[in-house]
Amino acid sequence: METFAEASAVRPAGPDVWGGAIQPGWDIAGNANGGYLMAIGTRALIASTGRADPVSVTAHFLAPGKPGPVSVRTAVVKEGKRFATATALLRATDRPVLSLVGSTGELDRTGDHQRPEDNDRPEGYELVDSGPPDLPPPDECFALVATDTFPPPFMGHVDLRLHPDDAGFARGEASGRPLMRGWFRFAGGEPIDTVGLLVAVDAFPPTIFNARQAPAWTPTLELTAHIRARPDPGWLRCRFATRFVTGGFLEEDGEIWDGSDRLVAQSRQLALVPRH
Repeated sequence: METFAEASAVRPAGPDVWGGAIQPGWDIAGNANGGYLMAIGTRALIASTGRADPVSVTAHFLAPGKPGPVSVRTAVVKEGKRFATATALLRATDRPVLSLVGSTGELDRTGDHQRPEDNDRPEGYELVDSGPPDLPPPDECFALVATDTFPPPFMGHVDLRLHPDDAGFARGEASGRPLMRGWFRFAGGEPIDTVGLLVAVDAFPPTIFNARQAPAWTPTLELTAHIRARPDPGWLRCRFATRFVTGGFLEEDGEIWDGSDRLVAQSRQLALVPRH
């Protein structure tokens, strides 16, 4: 099985153009996972700016992503000392699929744990007013295993374990709370880099499945990911919650924590309420 790094790779294909492919098996109901699409586009952003890590990436989803070749056209908007900002348009052969704007940088320094000598520097100060979700060990959580229907083929590329209290929707026993918590890693133990965190923020079932809504396609309009640090190897602990479902829309706020109890990514997603 191909690795995530291989499945999301891009290569130069012309001035400010990068070539890649949406690989089969990274889909949900035949459409590529949104975080996976973001990863392909972000690889091109990183290549075009020459910075190692995404720091903030916002994606607008224009059309479903189907397996096949894609091109990504990038434009660098600004080059700064610490960060660069660029745009990207990911296209299939016949249509635009994804529009991105992102800032890239080097997260080695900001990802390091605070040292006493850093207290007099802005980047040394930390305030963390929350913590990772309280989860049973992975082996005691509900594993989503890929099938031809549900869960989708995408689950064959990731190892996702849901908190037992949040897995009732899969048995027709939704908790009534729009909340999803659980463990995440790539299948086969592939290390998760900062681009891989874009997949983590969009890998879990929609929170609305636990609001006593029958599982159905929940289209994402826009997804923003903030990458805070390079994660330590191993499992990630994740929490996604929704507070408002109004006007046919819902928001989903996410937190990703690594094994050292460090916040490594956050996300906010705007999606449409499923139609049945």
